Amino acid sequence: MRRLILAAMLVFTAFWAAAQEQPKVPGTSAEISLSFAPVVRAAAPAVVNIYAKWVTEGRQTPFMDDPFFERFFEGFGRPEPRVQSSLGSGVILSSDGLMVTNYHVVGMATDIRVVLTDRTEYAADVLLADQDSDLAVLQLVGARNLPFVPLRDSATVEVGELVLAIGNPFGVGQTVSSGIVSGLARSGGAGGAGHGYFIQTDAPINPGNSGGALVDMAGRIIGINTRIVSRSGGSNGIGFAIPAALVRSFVEQAQAGATEFGRPWAGMTGQSVDFDMAQSLGLPSVSGIVVSGLHPSSPFLSAGFKVGDVIEAVDGLPVNTPSEMVYRMTVAGLGQASQITRLRDGVPEDIAVQLMAAPDAPPRDPLSFGPISRFPGLTVARINPAVIAEMNLPIEAAGVVVTRLEGPAMRSGLRIGDIIETLNDVAVTDPATLEQVLEMSGRWYAFGLIRDGRRAELRLRGG
Repeated sequence: MRRLILAAMLVFTAFWAAAQEQPKVPGTSAEISLSFAPVVRAAAPAVVNIYAKWVTEGRQTPFMDDPFFERFFEGFGRPEPRVQSSLGSGVILSSDGLMVTNYHVVGMATDIRVVLTDRTEYAADVLLADQDSDLAVLQLVGARNLPFVPLRDSATVEVGELVLAIGNPFGVGQTVSSGIVSGLARSGGAGGAGHGYFIQTDAPINPGNSGGALVDMAGRIIGINTRIVSRSGGSNGIGFAIPAALVRSFVEQAQAGATEFGRPWAGMTGQSVDFDMAQSLGLPSVSGIVVSGLHPSSPFLSAGFKVGDVIEAVDGLPVNTPSEMVYRMTVAGLGQASQITRLRDGVPEDIAVQLMAAPDAPPRDPLSFGPISRFPGLTVARINPAVIAEMNLPIEAAGVVVTRLEGPAMRSGLRIGDIIETLNDVAVTDPATLEQVLEMSGRWYAFGLIRDGRRAELRLRGG
């Protein structure tokens, strides 16, 4: 009898445990009504559709500007202007129509039309746009009393948080998709700029979602959707958003009347600490950035940093890549001083570094060679910190850089970004020196270049 009772108890216990593992059916009206609907009601009206148009010149033959060949192409093959368009999303940040979207949605636009969820339409003016950040701030013309959403401090975002992506994928109309924050401090794989720093999410993002909102469960913006990683062009669950902290810095500069986005210049190069490096340097953990190079004008050099120092944090927030460090400095803003946590000889120390724009000194002295010069169509400039930052040149670059190629110069073999160190074995330190050497040269030019970080020589026949 005891065995029978024990067996019955075991069966009941197993049945009860299995029943507890079954999904729970909502039992109250409150549980039944649980959804993302309140968040969507709060945030969706501030997410808009953007229709942008611009005119581009058609492609023309490279011989069109050639002094000899242009007469053969006179009246033939002239490029016809073409109207191109783009579709994207945007987010209203204030009741008077200040809004933000991606640069690649409106950066080239001459006509921008913004449509709200209630089908109200506005024209928009671009206040500030920056290709590296892939951000643009717009002002809706004549707007007032519009719905808007607040920006959250994205430094408080954690992996695993529930998020919603709101936008206009494929032009089908406003759509909401849900997911979580999959990763933070993503600086690779999202494509494009060296200033990239992204929040990763698995909330489905598709073409047309660009510039839309990534919001938390309180309806606050934690990021602006910008890119996806996909082989097919559709969502594979790897999307990237520009953090709200960078958006806030961008908007503040636009409201202050800036025409170009000011980004602090570090004037240094660094390498992420890996396991082997941590072992060889005797570091307590595999984190931080090892300083590998410093420009003579670098604010880090002025603050006492040297090659071999390890940067662990900016303003108390850990950094593990150069992109992450630049992002933290950008959020702090120009004219401020950031507290940089430096590790030297095993001793940590907080050092104030003044955040400054890249100095445009010495003068870049741009020089363009005209149609009757020795090198028609070539434009060069002296390299200084501002040029290094704008053209993403090596930190140690010096001399003269190619900034533009037109007409015959396009067929010379030179490329934009080539650093000209020598011409016919004469050191080229500034554009005037290059011009003098060209004038004294015979039938051949021998350029000593640095291209993509490698030294090269280019020999050309002169005119």
